[in-house]
Amino acid sequence: MFELLSFGDSGWGDDLIIGALLTIRLALASLSLGLLFGLVLAMMKLSRLAPARWLAEAYTLFIRGVPEFLILLMVFFGTEKAVATVGQWLGFETTFEVPKFAAAVAGLSAIFAAYCCEVIRGAYLAVPKGQIEAGLAVGMSRWQIFQRIRVPQLWRFALPGLGNLWLVMLKDTSLAAVLAIDELLRVAKVAGEATRNPLLFLLAAGLLYLIMTAVSDHLRARMEKRLNRGMAR
Repeated sequence: MFELLSFGDSGWGDDLIIGALLTIRLALASLSLGLLFGLVLAMMKLSRLAPARWLAEAYTLFIRGVPEFLILLMVFFGTEKAVATVGQWLGFETTFEVPKFAAAVAGLSAIFAAYCCEVIRGAYLAVPKGQIEAGLAVGMSRWQIFQRIRVPQLWRFALPGLGNLWLVMLKDTSLAAVLAIDELLRVAKVAGEATRNPLLFLLAAGLLYLIMTAVSDHLRARMEKRLNRGMAR
C-alpha cells in the first residue's frame, strides 16, 4: 500500500506533490486577482453613485446564486464563444482555445471577489467614526485619513474574514478538475482509478489539503497577531 505513495516510477507520491503545488499556484493566482477585483467591487458598493452600487449588487447576487461549478464552465466555454462572436463581427473566422489554467483562475477569482468585497466593505465601515472626526479636527485631508487611519485598520478588521475565504478557495480549486487541470484532487482520482485503490489516494489528498489549510491558518493567525500589535484588548 505504501509503495503506491512512494516517489519515482513505482509510486504516485511525486505526482501528488506536483498536484498540490499546482493547487497552491492556482489558489495564489486566484487570490491576487480576486482581491483586486473585490476591492473594486467594495468601492462600487461604497460609492455615492447609484448605478455603481446596483451593478456591484447585481454581480454579487449572481455569483452567490449560481453554483461555483457552473461559473467555471461558463468562464471557460463563454470566453471561447465570445471571442468567436467578436471575430465574426469583425468579418473573419477565428478559433481560440482558452488556456485552462487561466480559465480556472478567472472563474475562482470571480467567485472569491463576490464574497471578498463584502468583507472589505464591512471592514471599511468598521473603522470608528470618532477616529475619522479626530483626523478632520487636526487638519488631515480625506486622502490622509484614508491612507493613515482607514487602510491600516481596514486590513486588521478584514483579515479574519479574508483568511476564511482563502481556506474555502484553497479547497474550491478542486473544481478545476472539470477543466482537466491536474490539481491535487484530480491526480488522486486518476491514481486511484489506475491502481484500483481510490480510498488510499483520496485519503492522501485529504491529508495534503489538511496540511495546506493548517499552514494557511497558522500564517493567518500570525498576521492577525502582528496587525493587532499595540492595540488595546
